[in-house]
Amino acid sequence: MAGPKKLADSFIHLGLGATAVPQPPFEGIEWYEAYGARHGDDGREGRLVSQHTFTEGWPSWEMHPLGHEVVICTHGSMLLTQELPDGRREQVALGAGDYAVNAPGVWHIADVEEAATAIFITAGEGTEHRPRSDFPVD
Repeated sequence: MAGPKKLADSFIHLGLGATAVPQPPFEGIEWYEAYGARHGDDGREGRLVSQHTFTEGWPSWEMHPLGHEVVICTHGSMLLTQELPDGRREQVALGAGDYAVNAPGVWHIADVEEAATAIFITAGEGTEHRPRSDFPVD
């Protein structure tokens, strides 16, 4: 058995046949395209388990059309905003140990006041992004 890994550095793909495959180090947004090429054959059933630390709100909305996403806050606090298909927005305040579920087709974004760390279990196939109109531009 290999030594421990840090989830923030080496995400995990949960795939068909109950597999758990450690991923190469995360190196930016282009990493996701390579991830899709590595595990696209798992389709809707594949899940990416990742951990991110945020010190500011997300610069864009995202939506996963083909499956649920679980967001688990492990440190700090974050405000998750979900935009439902009918256009209504709901907010969920998450503290350490709390979780929320983003349903398929629900646009979501998060804001933090100081810092927050979260684990994401994502059905990422077909993920879409859209600009955040209220985010400051440098």
